[in-house]
Parts: sequence; C-alpha cells; structure tokens
Amino acid sequence: MNKSTLRERVSVTVRGYDILKEYCPGLASGKAASALITALQPFVSLWFSAQIINELTGQRRVNLLFFYVCIVLLCNLVISMLRSVLDRITSEKQAQMWDFFQKVFTDKQLSMDYVDLENAEILQQRKKAEENLFMFGNGLGQLVWGTEGLIRTAVNIIVSICMSVTLFTRKTGYGLLDSPFCIFAILLCILFGGWCSSRAAVKENNAFEKWSKENVSFYRAFDFFGCDLCMKPEYAKDVRIYEQNHAADRAFEKMQLHDREQNHLIHQMCCPEAWGGFLASLSNAVCYLFVVAKAAMGAFGVGSIVQYVGVLTRLGEGLQEAMFMYTDNAVCCSHLQGLYAFLDIPNKKYQGTLPIEKRALCDCNDNDYEIEFCDVSFKYPGSDAYALRHISLKFRVGERLAVVGMNGSGKTTFIKLLCRLYDPTEGKILLNGIDIQKYNYEEYMGIFSVVFQDFKLFSFSLGQNIAANADYDKARVEYCLKKAGFGERLAQMPNGTDTCLYKDFSENGVEISGGEAQKIALARALYKDAPFIVLDEPTSALDPVAEAEVYSKFNEIVGQKTAIYISHRLSSCRFCDEIIVFDHGLIIQRGSHNNLVADVKGKYAELWRAQAQYYEK
Repeated sequence: MNKSTLRERVSVTVRGYDILKEYCPGLASGKAASALITALQPFVSLWFSAQIINELTGQRRVNLLFFYVCIVLLCNLVISMLRSVLDRITSEKQAQMWDFFQKVFTDKQLSMDYVDLENAEILQQRKKAEENLFMFGNGLGQLVWGTEGLIRTAVNIIVSICMSVTLFTRKTGYGLLDSPFCIFAILLCILFGGWCSSRAAVKENNAFEKWSKENVSFYRAFDFFGCDLCMKPEYAKDVRIYEQNHAADRAFEKMQLHDREQNHLIHQMCCPEAWGGFLASLSNAVCYLFVVAKAAMGAFGVGSIVQYVGVLTRLGEGLQEAMFMYTDNAVCCSHLQGLYAFLDIPNKKYQGTLPIEKRALCDCNDNDYEIEFCDVSFKYPGSDAYALRHISLKFRVGERLAVVGMNGSGKTTFIKLLCRLYDPTEGKILLNGIDIQKYNYEEYMGIFSVVFQDFKLFSFSLGQNIAANADYDKARVEYCLKKAGFGERLAQMPNGTDTCLYKDFSENGVEISGGEAQKIALARALYKDAPFIVLDEPTSALDPVAEAEVYSKFNEIVGQKTAIYISHRLSSCRFCDEIIVFDHGLIIQRGSHNNLVADVKGKYAELWRAQAQYYEK
C-alpha cells in the first residue's frame, strides 16, 4: 500500500465524491442525511431516558413525565419517517450503483484512442481497477459506505462530548474522582480503545491487501471457467465436442486447494479485530467504573448513569471508528488512485477542428471527396517492424477499389489508417488536399461506413441495429435491408424491424445465421449513407447464390459512393475499377483485373491461378 500525505488523501477522496455526484447524483448525500438522522436517534432516546429515570426516582411529576414520553415518541416517529423516506430513495440508487460504476469505465473506454484499446498494459490497468471495485468492493463503493461511517462517527464524537461535559464538571467532594488526573486517565482510556481498534485495522487491511493480490489470478480463472466457459454461446460447441468441462473441473479443484491454503490470511484478518475489540472493551469497563463511582458519591442521579454510560460508549465507538476509518481510507485511496490512473490516461491522438465540407455527389470534380496516401508508413505501438511501408495512392468518390493480399500483408491496417483508428508513423493521409488530422475527428469518421469482417450486432431490435439509434426511419431501414438482400427474411419476422435480435434481453428475440447477420451489417452501412463505404470480406458468410446476388447488384447497392473492398476471393474483385495488391506491407501491384491477370509473373496472377485451379478441376 503506497504511503500518501493527508492532503493527497483528501484530494483523492474529494475527487471520488465528485465522480459519485456525476454518476450517482444524490446517493452520497442521501446516505449522509440518513446516517445523520440514524446517529442522532440514540442520543435523543438516551437523554430523555435519563430525564425520565431521574424524575421517577425524584419528584415523580406526572405532567413532566407525560411530556417527556410524548416528546421522545414524537421525535422517534419523525426520525423513523425521515429514515424511511431517505432509505427508499437511496436504496433505489444503490440498487443501480454498480451499473453506474460500470458506466465510469464505459465512458472512458469509448473516449479513448483506439490504439489504447489494443494496448495490453492499458487493458491490464483497466482490469486491475475493475477488480478493485467489483471484486473486493473498494474504491467508489467504499466511499458510499464510508459516507455513512463518516457522518455517524462525527455525530457520535461531537454529541457525546457535549453530553458528557457535566460528567467531569460535577463535583463529588472526593478529591481523586474530581482531580484533573482522573479525568485525564479516563480520556486516555477512551483514546487507548480507539488506538487498539486502529492497530487492528492496520493489520486487518495489510492481511486483506496480501490476500487480494494473491487471489486476483484465481478470481480471473473463476470468472472464466465459472461464467464465460459455461454460459457464453461462442464457447458452448467446443466445450461439448472436446469435453472441456473436465478442464473446468480441474481448475475448480485447484481453486479450492488454493482457498484452503489461504485460510491463514483469513485468520490474520479476523484475529486483530477480535483482540482490538477485547482491549477496547477493557477501556470501556474502566470508564463505566468511573461513572458508577461518581454516582455512588452523589454527583448525579441514577438516570444520569444511563446517559453517561451511553455517551461514553458512543464516544469510545466514535473514536475507534474514526481511527479505523482513517486507516481504511488509506486502502480506499490506493484503490481509487488505481482507478484514476486508468481514467487519466491521456488521448494522444491530435483532435483537429476543421469541419468536413458536406459535398454533394455529382459529376463536377470540385464537389468530389478525394483521399490520398502520401508515402505512408506505419508501425504498431511497441513494435519495431513496419506493418505498412511507403504507401502512396489516390482515389475519388465513385471509384471501386479492391484490396487483396495474403494474410498479414497489411490490408486491414490500411483500412484502420484510412478510418483514422491509427495515425501514420510516417507520411500523411490527405482529404481534399488537407491532412486528415486537422479535421474534426467525429466529422471525419462520419464520412465512412465500414463493415468489418469481425463486425458485431447487438441484442436490440433489428431497426436499432441498422440505425444505431433508438429512433429511426422505419421505411429507410426496410429499404436498406431489402437492398442488402434481407427482404425475404424481414417479411418472416414477427414484428418486422421491431423484432429483437437474439434472446439476451427478450424471450421473443430471434436467432440469425452468419449470412443473415452479414446482410444486416451491410444494411447498417447503407443506412449511414456515408460517401465512403468499406467492406471487409462482406460475403464471407453468404452462400454462393446470395453472394452472386450481392455481386450482381453491387453497383446498385453502393451507388455513387466510393467502395473499398477487401477480399480473399479474387473472383469477387472483377467488378472493381482498380485492384491494389499488398504483400508484406507494400503495394506491389495495382491495376484492373484483366491487366493484373495478364502479368503472369505477378503476385495477383499467382493468387488467381491458386484459386482458379480448384474450380477448373
């Protein structure tokens, strides 16, 4: 656990409350109000109980007794009603607390540079922050619960001191009990109880930190074998075919053995608390003897014994809890700093400000979009090898461009650079003669519709998947689906575009095949209506008939948009205006299909012959 100054801890804690205020407004303040009322209630009962007992052992004035009883009942009724209202409000917010905390991570990850999403170190940082929060309940969650403890502790200490002042000021006539030394000794006993609790907390937290660090990998394994492997559909077939459930059983056995070996750490967490509680009880006993001794010497009545014993108990508990919270806050702050380390990861991608001019698609070249790669080279972060080298090419709106090559030749990297998911290591990419880094990033992304090979559909309605929005133009969605070849399947869906995909959130959701999913992804790209459409293996999951239908209607589907087409099936590139051949990060050939096939010594012709021989046989 890193040592930090009090000022640093205050700063870390205040920032945590700011995050709570942003994502869970009203939760911390509601908890604080509820804790304040809850902490005051025992003192109200203590004071009135003391007055009632004193009156019963004294003058026994009925009117005054009735008044005390009515007031204490009224106070308790009001406090209970306020607690009920506050608890109802905070319980609703607390039920959603973990969802709000997940949104903290989601918002950060959605705003991060794409390059950081593939950075193993940063992913590990997020995993660690999530484990601290969700697995061990520290960080933001600890702040929520700590708010109650903080208010309760402050009330216990302040009110107890106020209500116990007369204990030390009332004289007994017996020198030892009235001496400052005796008062100092009693206060020292109370502080000793708090110190014992604080030391116990330090040992308990140290044991917990050691236990949590040694169990992180096992909890990750449990999360995978207990949840992902058993529950996720993508693992289900392999688990059954290859009987991987036995691997899960072996993993669980190892985890159980590890848990048994970790029992000594559990004991280390429990023992300090027990010893701390025992020593604190001894200090309380000394305080009680002092109260009884003063009462026996006639300093106050029987009812006041109830009051003073109660407030000294509360004062001792308050001091113990204050010292425990101070120690516990150090642990909380260390976990919060882990969260902040992730949240504070800077975005290094330059964010330009130039707007993208909304150009109409027409025959006038002045209104066209033109993209140019100017001697672009690229290395992935942490790698010394170039994924792309000296790429120079230009294409305009309306052109059909095919990108082909062996696996690992740089095709997908080329697309990532085009979409500015990465920035070039060397060289520039220009849009209408201007470096794309100078454009507003979101507007630049808006000119591309991309269907990646590993695209994802979501468990929302079909229409929401197409429009990427809860509000969408139903007629336009249907038009795009029909254009992508999904019209016949759409007619079979029970609720049309309102039909939910998959069954994650709706028992009436429908399952779709890989080919159907690919058509939906293509329709989503068409719905966006961007001037550039990028298709990464867009027909890999389609049957031959559906694939032939897409190719035959490709110009109709794409319209006047610029189409960039990545494929391993060279026969599907014949309709493109130009084909670019990548090999080991270089453009080694470019031209039309017929010209490239005619170059019998070229890479394209080699790939063409390799594929064609299976059809010729």
